[in-house]
Amino acid sequence: MSATSKRRPVLHGVTVLSLLAGSAYLTVELRKDEQAKAPAVQNITDIPHLRSGFARTAGAQDWERLRNPDRSVLRTGDGDIVATFTDGARTATLTGPSRTFDEPANTSSRVVTQNWVRLMPEVWTEGAEKEQWFKDWFKEYHGSERDDLFAIAFQYVEGAPVRTDDEGVPYAGDADYGPLNPNGDEGEAPRLEESDFYDYLGIPYTFRDGTTKKPEAARHRSIDCSGYIRTVFGYRGGYPLTAPDGTGAGLPRTADGMARSTAGVDIIELSGPAPHYERPKSLSVLRLQPGDLVFFKTESRSESRLDHIGMYLGPDTQGHRIFISSRKEVNGPTMGDEGGTSRLDGNGYYATALRSAKRL
Repeated sequence: MSATSKRRPVLHGVTVLSLLAGSAYLTVELRKDEQAKAPAVQNITDIPHLRSGFARTAGAQDWERLRNPDRSVLRTGDGDIVATFTDGARTATLTGPSRTFDEPANTSSRVVTQNWVRLMPEVWTEGAEKEQWFKDWFKEYHGSERDDLFAIAFQYVEGAPVRTDDEGVPYAGDADYGPLNPNGDEGEAPRLEESDFYDYLGIPYTFRDGTTKKPEAARHRSIDCSGYIRTVFGYRGGYPLTAPDGTGAGLPRTADGMARSTAGVDIIELSGPAPHYERPKSLSVLRLQPGDLVFFKTESRSESRLDHIGMYLGPDTQGHRIFISSRKEVNGPTMGDEGGTSRLDGNGYYATALRSAKRL
């Protein structure tokens, strides 16, 4: 479906309920029979440095410290990963029931994973497993099938049903990238940028510094690439947000602002001369983890800003490293192929444009 031909009617009441009950949109589901049919599950791979250094705990689980980046890994007594927590980050990856994420309208890629990506209420530090806040959080979410960041992310792809809150505000559902660009027929991008989560919601939003942003009617139900990440991690996930870039602690407004902010931990640092920087030489040694933010420089303009952002999902069933992002060509969030295959490996459009990665 082309960017100009997509239409999204406003849906309310019985229509919403019928969609929720019977929609045949992309498969993001837990199925017992999927376990038998699915290819081998893709997991985080962490190589222990010193197995003899484990600290035994109750329940036959072991805590291990790993480096590059500094992190704590919880394993079963047999060595299987239960969860990974990175120093300086709130993102945690927990092992849970297998799920399949696919988007048949836009790609043949399928991600079968046991990774559940969640935000902790506090930043992880070495030894935090002994603190009460973590014990309470882990007890609540370990093994939980409540929506995580992956599930939330796929609630905005093409065909996703509308979900409304108690006040009738649609907080999820098929999202556009932005309004049509009036100059799009003159070689410019087909869709305009600058649609944030409050534009999608259609309601004013007051940030922690007191700044209030009002939605633009033309951008209703739209989120650009950084607005999508702010929706998933911030508005839905609870990560602090800033109004414009550089206005205090929190997740900035733009992809470039997020990449250069002090939020989280840099997993792949910018390298090489500005303004273009260098593509990372090896992904296998950089320990990308599901849920990491990945940053791209896709435009050839001379300024040094990074102009696209996505969230890393992990390997698909063919072994390709897949991400999801909101993009102009598909007119919204996708893990698809139109406008460039959503792969970090190989020499495709986005693979060669990758410049850095961050774990919030």
